[in-house]
Amino acid sequence: MFAIVRTGGKQYRVAAGDKIAVEKIDGEAGDTVSLGDVLLAGDGGEVKDAKGLTVSAEIIAQTRGEKVIVFKKRRRHNYRRRNGHRQSLTLLRITAIGDAKKAAPKKEAAPKAEAAPAAEAKAAPAKKEAAPKKAAAPKAEAADKAPAKKPAAKKAAPKKDA
Repeated sequence: MFAIVRTGGKQYRVAAGDKIAVEKIDGEAGDTVSLGDVLLAGDGGEVKDAKGLTVSAEIIAQTRGEKVIVFKKRRRHNYRRRNGHRQSLTLLRITAIGDAKKAAPKKEAAPKAEAAPAAEAKAAPAKKEAAPKKAAAPKAEAADKAPAKKPAAKKAAPKKDA
């Protein structure tokens, strides 16, 4: 079975066991990702319905492509610019092409929910321990304490006798 998947603005024809290099996808090596944007699916010469179909893949590595040299030149203006670019890529191994399964709750969501009550518990004792605020001094007294700034004196340049 094969499928045509769109990711990173490009389309790829994939089958189970294929290795492809796509635009960077977040994740570490060994993580499993699902590519949900399936455009077409087929088995041999037969085309199947791609609605609700997902492609699961395993991240092999996060890498970078070969360097591409960008050279700009304008004739007769002494203008030359040379830049290099290496695209960030993710190497994927397609593990399966199949129906979309119901999404399981993410593991990251649970620790955040547990962290919120803990943060509230830490914040509550801090309020009790806060010392009473001191009375603010009147502004008139503060103005008397601040010395007035004097303008800086200009230095006179020494005269040279010729």
